[in-house]
Amino acid sequence: QVQLVESGGGLVQPGGSLRLSCATSGFSLDYYGIGWFRQAPGKEREGVSCVSNRDGSTYYADSVKGRFTISRDYAKKTVYLQMNALKPDDTAVYYCAADSDPYRLCALWSIEYDYWGQGTQVTVSS
Repeated sequence: QVQLVESGGGLVQPGGSLRLSCATSGFSLDYYGIGWFRQAPGKEREGVSCVSNRDGSTYYADSVKGRFTISRDYAKKTVYLQMNALKPDDTAVYYCAADSDPYRLCALWSIEYDYWGQGTQVTVSS
């Protein structure tokens, strides 16, 4: 059974940092790409970052490039999203998702992801 569980969200001041975790089970990170998405109140869900299973290549939305870093820990079966220099506009519920197509390079199209976690709230405010 495929499961993804996010953690690490919280309240942080502008300019601060958080590290989100996506604990996975029921599949191998060797065969599934992982993406991070977010959704703010009243806004559509948007892709933030992803990592491809094929070659470990990563992709970032322009809004987070240079501030966020995605990484994988195979031993812990966990994918992380390190978020630095946080801004109030980063406030949202953050979701991780898994793409079961082993041949596809990752992209930030939510339709390509088959499995989703329940989300973790990130609030950036002073």
